Formats: sequence, C-alpha cells, structure tokens
Amino acid sequence: MSNTIWVLIELENGTPARSSLEVLGKAAKLGRAEAIVLGAAAAEVAPSLGEYGAEKVYVHADAAYDNYLTLPAVETLSNLLKEQQPALLLMATTYNLRDIAARLNVRNNLGLITDATDLAFNGNELSVTVPWGGENVVTATHPQQGTGIVLTRPKAFSVENYAGRTAEIETLNATISAEAQAIKIVDTVEVASEGPALEDANVVVSGGRGLGKAENFRLVEELATALEGAPGATRAIVDAGWLPYSYQVGQTGKTVKPTLYIACGISGAIQHIAGMKGSKYIVAINKDEHAPIFSLADFGVVGDALSILPQLTEEVKRRKA
Repeated sequence: MSNTIWVLIELENGTPARSSLEVLGKAAKLGRAEAIVLGAAAAEVAPSLGEYGAEKVYVHADAAYDNYLTLPAVETLSNLLKEQQPALLLMATTYNLRDIAARLNVRNNLGLITDATDLAFNGNELSVTVPWGGENVVTATHPQQGTGIVLTRPKAFSVENYAGRTAEIETLNATISAEAQAIKIVDTVEVASEGPALEDANVVVSGGRGLGKAENFRLVEELATALEGAPGATRAIVDAGWLPYSYQVGQTGKTVKPTLYIACGISGAIQHIAGMKGSKYIVAINKDEHAPIFSLADFGVVGDALSILPQLTEEVKRRKA
C-alpha cells in the first residue's frame, strides 16, 4: 500500500487553520504528506504548506468551495480519491471537516475513525489511538484495503516546522456540478468575544459545579481577565444552562493545552480531564481534599473557590501593577 497521506486543509479567513497544520505535521512524520486546499485563497496558501510538511499540494482555487456548504469539496475529493487512492485521508475535527468525512465515508465506503489522539503504521497496518468511554483507550484500525479516513482530536499534535521544504503544486481542474451547489451559505455570523480564544489561550481558568450558582462564574471570568487568559467550564454547568457550549472543556467540548490551567470547584471527572490534561501546569482549587483533580494537579489548594478566587484575583492585579 502507498504511504501517501492526504490532509484536507481548512481555510479560515483565507489562511490555513492551525488545526489543519497540526494534522499536516503529523502526516509528514507518518509518510509522504500531501495537502489538498480548496477555495478562493487556495493558490495563495498552497506554496506555504511545504514549510508545514507537505511534499505536494493539490489546489482548486474556486470560490464555490467557500460559498456552498461542503458538497463541492465532497464531490471533488471523492473523485480525486478514486483516481489517486492514498493510504490515508487525515482531517482535523471541525464542524465542516466532520461533515465532509462522513459524506466521503458513505459515498465511497472508506471506513472512518474519529477522535484519534495518535497514529502509527506497523508495516502497512495502521494503528489509531482513540479514547473510549472516558476511562479507556483503544487501538483501532482500518481492516479493509484502500484509503481510510481518520479525524483527529484538536490539540493532539503540534505544528511542525519544515523550513526550506518546497512542495510540488498541482492545480485541479474539476468541474463542480450544479447538484453540489445546492446549499448556499447566505451569511456567516461570528460571536463577539473579548480576550484570547479558549482553545488558543496560554492561560485557562475553568469553573465547575463547586461554584454553587451561575452568577458566581464571574469570579472565574475576573481571574481569567487578570491573567490575560480565557474562561472555561465543565459540562455539568454548561448542561445546567449557566454558560453556552463554547465554554465547555472536556471530551465532548474543547481540548485545551495552555501553559497554566486553573480548575476552580472542579472535581475532576475523567471526561473533563480528557480535555485539559495536556496543560503544562495545573492548579486545582476545591473544598474536597479527595477530589480526583488533585491527583493530576501540580499545585492544589483545599478550600472554597468562592473565597479564594477574589483574593487570588486581587493579588494578581497588585503584582501586575
């Protein structure tokens, strides 16, 4: 089987998404990494992808990929996969790429593994590491011959630097059918926010059920602001309606890897830990000295987050002043 690994590069405002570059770097470690970039800015982006591991880049600079919902990309990729048959198609886990992966799987019976945190080839056999049920990790593979698809968990890999590598560029001339242009994107709405994005923040301060009630989450936000970080939350308080899903850290939320993670009133359920255990330093504040979060923490404070957080925030402000 070919050791060629394709990575579909998602574009955000005309530039490659960091999540796609993380996957491209991993592909370059596994074999021959080739990128596919689609959209109006594709031709401009393509030459830079060699520096992130791509040895070849397929380009189709058509605005239809930007203006219509996933179907143009599915059609183009489906035809290209049949022609080239790479060993693997790797994609980051985002809303659009999940949709594309699912449609490609159904159309071509390729086999799809999701939520991967690592991949390796043992000869021609692919081994994919996948967290399972919160507490377990399993190894999955594609038993059938031909291209398989793997969606990777956000932040599972780092962006790699291949300075000096120049990728071969191949321009695609595929015609996009009228059927693929059936669902048009009418408008894109961005939610206004202050401070760094949760998944990119160098400091994350998260709150859990131990905060008692929704209005106490402001204490988490105030400390996050003082530290120039981002506030996060557990699934429990998101499900309780305290905060929107965009705040959720964990197995079914966002995966974060900040330098500093402060867990406030969080017991440490395995589902939450799955989304933040890659943090460099973890500080836990909890009244329960037996809370599981303390086994993961580099520094633990046994006490009421409601009284500790205001003092900590004021001390941070004082030292910064």
